[in-house]
Amino acid sequence: MTGPTDSPLPAPTTKAGQEGLDALLTHPGKALIGLDFDGTLAPIVADPERARAHPDAVPALAALAPKVAAVAVITGRPAEVAVRNGGFADVPGLEHLVVLGHYGAERWDARTGELSAPEPHPGVAAVRTELPELLERFGASQGTWVEDKGRSVAVHTRRAADPQAALDSLREPLAGLAGRHGLIVEPGRLVLELRPPGMDKGAALTGFAREIGAGSVLFAGDDLGDLPAYAAVDKLRADGTPGLLVCSGSDEVTELRERADVVVDGPEGVVRLLSALAGRLA
Repeated sequence: MTGPTDSPLPAPTTKAGQEGLDALLTHPGKALIGLDFDGTLAPIVADPERARAHPDAVPALAALAPKVAAVAVITGRPAEVAVRNGGFADVPGLEHLVVLGHYGAERWDARTGELSAPEPHPGVAAVRTELPELLERFGASQGTWVEDKGRSVAVHTRRAADPQAALDSLREPLAGLAGRHGLIVEPGRLVLELRPPGMDKGAALTGFAREIGAGSVLFAGDDLGDLPAYAAVDKLRADGTPGLLVCSGSDEVTELRERADVVVDGPEGVVRLLSALAGRLA
């Protein structure tokens, strides 16, 4: 990978984004760097269990984290899975990193290595039991893959013969199943996740920003589940906290690209951006 000092910082395309970047560079010790995991730090793969952070992600984060207030990886995955797949544990320089798993319901702190989490929503266990029969009934048992996240359950269609058609056919029945058990359906890149309401990346980002007294916020994401975090940055900006919205670009989701201040080329581009920031703050 190109060295941090050799990677230019991309120029934001909006005034608000430029103000967010300027605030980050001027007062890095007050800056919060928020990052999605899958599709942002880790390339999307057919089997989510095999997803791993870009090989240069941890070195880039270890170079950047000591120079900012905090780095928060905010993901729908269980926190311990993101820690394992990201390789975040016991890395010098990552003491300022936290992982907010399950959309903020779980928290892992790199400084202590401790994980905190509440009891799971009872509706998740009911959905877990009923889901195989539902997939069989709607002819979706072939080519779909169920990811049990503990506090939520996700149905992936990336392996199906027609992934988009399989996803579309499952939207209504999965919404009905979720609704019967007090859950909601979160759509993503060829995935539908059944999870408890009130958990989203926007609430997680806002709560952590307030906790640390962030003076500026950068958030990078790639998927529909990251839109609440985008909205949270918009709200923080409206309330006087500068922010920068970064899109880890893909051909599968365009909504974030249209709202972002900076668009980069997938996890490779995110890593280059993080490295460039670390170099500028040296």
